[in-house]
Amino acid sequence: MSPSNWIDHMAPSSGPPPKTVGKFFHWGLRGSLKILSVSALTSILTGVVEVSAVLMLGLCIDAALASSPENPLGDEIWLFAAGLLFFLVLRPLIFGAFSYMQTVVVTPNVFNLVLSRLHRWTLGHSVQFFDDDFAGRIAQKEMQTARAVTDVVVEVLHTVLFALASVVGATLLLTAINPTLAVGLSVWLAFYISMIKYFMPLIRKRSGARASARAMVTGQIVDTVTNIKTVKLFAHDDHEDRAALSAMSTFRKYSLDYGVIAAWFRFCLNGLAGILPVIMVGGSLWFWNTGNVSAGDIAAAGAISLRLSQMTGWVSYTLMTLYTNLGEVEDGMKTLSPPHTLTDRPTAKPLNVSSGKIEFNKIRFTYGRDAGAINDISLVIKSGEKVGVVGASGAGKSTLVSLLLRLYDTEQGTVSIDDQDVRRVTQESLRRQIGMVTQETALFNRSARDNILYGRADATEEALTDAAKQAEAHEFILQLQDHKGRMGYEAHLGEQGVKLSGGQRQRIALARAILKNAPILVLDEATSALDSEVEASIQTALERVMEGKTVLAIAHRLSTLNKMDRIIVMDHGHIVEVGTHKELLKLSGLYARYWQRQSGGFIVTQQAAE
Repeated sequence: MSPSNWIDHMAPSSGPPPKTVGKFFHWGLRGSLKILSVSALTSILTGVVEVSAVLMLGLCIDAALASSPENPLGDEIWLFAAGLLFFLVLRPLIFGAFSYMQTVVVTPNVFNLVLSRLHRWTLGHSVQFFDDDFAGRIAQKEMQTARAVTDVVVEVLHTVLFALASVVGATLLLTAINPTLAVGLSVWLAFYISMIKYFMPLIRKRSGARASARAMVTGQIVDTVTNIKTVKLFAHDDHEDRAALSAMSTFRKYSLDYGVIAAWFRFCLNGLAGILPVIMVGGSLWFWNTGNVSAGDIAAAGAISLRLSQMTGWVSYTLMTLYTNLGEVEDGMKTLSPPHTLTDRPTAKPLNVSSGKIEFNKIRFTYGRDAGAINDISLVIKSGEKVGVVGASGAGKSTLVSLLLRLYDTEQGTVSIDDQDVRRVTQESLRRQIGMVTQETALFNRSARDNILYGRADATEEALTDAAKQAEAHEFILQLQDHKGRMGYEAHLGEQGVKLSGGQRQRIALARAILKNAPILVLDEATSALDSEVEASIQTALERVMEGKTVLAIAHRLSTLNKMDRIIVMDHGHIVEVGTHKELLKLSGLYARYWQRQSGGFIVTQQAAE
């Protein structure tokens, strides 16, 4: 196996992300710890080699001073040979391994490992989770947290451990040269550690606040860009600019707070770093004058002090970055790690659809409010029955569909398919058995082929084109060409299918549902974006698709429901009328009033959107 694959960067996680930082890191890194341990040993070995280089330098200087001009190598030829081997072979190999572990084995794999686990967990959240936040902010949190975890791991393995090994080795070397020099180094380290303990918590806290503000800027910008057509149509460039600038100003404030504490830290650090060479070199010269150290010892002590002084800035900057990343990890955890609110039960089994009967039994759902949405509805849709649902906006039609798909759980009552409570089956198996076409068509910025194959990924090319033809989409798809020159089914459709007309988007969605060929079909204003001519051909295709399926169709255009077996009329969360089109007209009730008031086949209503 190639070293680049030593860490399985797509390994699934076990359980939910924990709430504490240490356990969160273990959750994100589980499965890679053995390789990370190898990387840690490489870092420690590199630190030891760095100190050994100083020792080797001191020994070679003393040997050279002890030799005569006639015989410069003296009796220490093997020492000089060992020095050459050390500096030309051993040291480059160990530093090469150190760099390889960091850049090839650890960094790219750990980032993917953590990001994949966070993304899987985020996808498991309910629809409500995504409704309550900016899409861009959620994406930013995922990327930010995975990057921050990766940076912490890399810095600990390849900077902190390297530095610790160097400091320990330096202390031992100075002890061998003169114990008093080692004491001086220890006193200096005590001040250095005290300074870090003071500044790092402040940096960590202010970093978290800065990360949260940065994610809000991303969310605001992505929200504007996603809805750019609405911005242009309503001439609200200035409004969106003010909203973005407000978020940017908040981010700037927290960035300044972070910058001030970082500047003070570096100032204090540089002052402390300048003291170390004075202590080490000055002390070495003093002991040299008393005859307690050699010239090689002075060179070694000087080299160590200069190296540690330089490393102080490097390590402290790394620690500042490390604590900054810890703050960003904590900020990301707050957003991404809440428990899933809509989960499969431990005993959940796959849904087994034998006939497709749907039953709503005394269900109630109000979105957490005191009233509204769905109130005490009971309804049985028999196998193969085609039921239409009508009602003014806000009557509860879409909520009924959401409960069937278990996008929410009922507050009271049960929803079942073939006598199986949807809460007792797996969500994935439930939604695989339901095909759906919505009024607000959701398309990916991928090829037309990929968008249709979303209905059934393993479909053949023949099945794909047949579904497109049934949806009256095949002809216009062949004419597509995107900005990169891709044509036909390979052409990309743009964000949310922005390069297509409303009718074309809906026909792609219809083709996707036709290809899925699920036993239960839900149509939520499935032909609302189509012109009359195309709608007529689509209706014919839909009639073929609906054969043998249980169908729940929501429509404001009442003419599209004429051939339904039954029509359900909803009002304020209740079913108020049930019957065929003709039966409901004879009742002279709400449905009849809708029919009389409709314009172009649509229900005319001034009520708020559902």
